[in-house]
Amino acid sequence: MIGIISGADFSFIEGAETTEFKTPYGSVCAFVLEGAIFVPRHGIKRNVPPHRINHRANIFAFKHRKIDEIIGVNSVGSLKIAIPPESLLVPHDYIALWNIPTYYDSERVHITPGLDEDLRERIISAARSLSYPVFEKGIYFQTSGPRLETKAEINLLKDYADVVGMTMASEATLARELGLRYASICTVDNYCHGISSIPLSFEEILENTKKNIKKVERVLIEIMR
Repeated sequence: MIGIISGADFSFIEGAETTEFKTPYGSVCAFVLEGAIFVPRHGIKRNVPPHRINHRANIFAFKHRKIDEIIGVNSVGSLKIAIPPESLLVPHDYIALWNIPTYYDSERVHITPGLDEDLRERIISAARSLSYPVFEKGIYFQTSGPRLETKAEINLLKDYADVVGMTMASEATLARELGLRYASICTVDNYCHGISSIPLSFEEILENTKKNIKKVERVLIEIMR
């Protein structure tokens, strides 16, 4: 069994059994599939904004089901002209400098964060087998949300990272704290504010997300096989 967490829906969850997991951090609704557990990151109604996602409950739900590897599907903006919208990217590292969630609120524990290399390679291999171009490395920078970033912020971040998102680093950190393996497949849905001369709009992001999700779904099905 593998865990999948995403903000977008996939056709393979249609008709799947819905289960509620009660965790010490809150309840999580998930879809039980053949070979996978799917957790909708933004809640069963998909209405929880990025800054209010209960990451601790979401990740603990996988631990509760004894699932030890998780693939996150994360929508990102590109900090590099060479990484265009409608691309797929599998990050190898991330930066998260603030609002970092933890399970260790009352004890002194310092984990070494990171993404699982074996799981990363399986994602890359699945994308290759489907002949999807994929960026095999990249640094993910996590911002707080829910707003997008200013041009000045992007001008700063572009020297240190390749893509920007609001969720992946929190999930990866918590997974590592629980001893779970985590890797991400990022859908590049837009150029960040100021990277391209074309004005950034949320409508554009949603449209590109729809195109990318079809590819990601096939990659996930390949991995589940």
